Amino acid sequence: MPKPDIHPKWYPEAKVYCNGQVVMTVGSTQPELHVDVWSGNHPFFTGTQKIIDTEGRVERFLRKYGMLEGGDQSPAGGTGGKKKR
Repeated sequence: MPKPDIHPKWYPEAKVYCNGQVVMTVGSTQPELHVDVWSGNHPFFTGTQKIIDTEGRVERFLRKYGMLEGGDQSPAGGTGGKKKR
């Protein structure tokens, strides 16, 4: 049994609001929770996530290090970066 008068009030049916709509009920120490993002409208969970990478990472790597045909190939022996000792 918890000690009296030291624990916050527990709301087992606290409502979670997103954009003015109740999206779920959870247990909380607050009767209402207002959130901006939840799994129902986040692009990662809804599958509407946009891929921003217009040039693939692998193709960019291959072109940068001269392993891809038709790309800008650097001179033999270097990439212009740090020199090995």
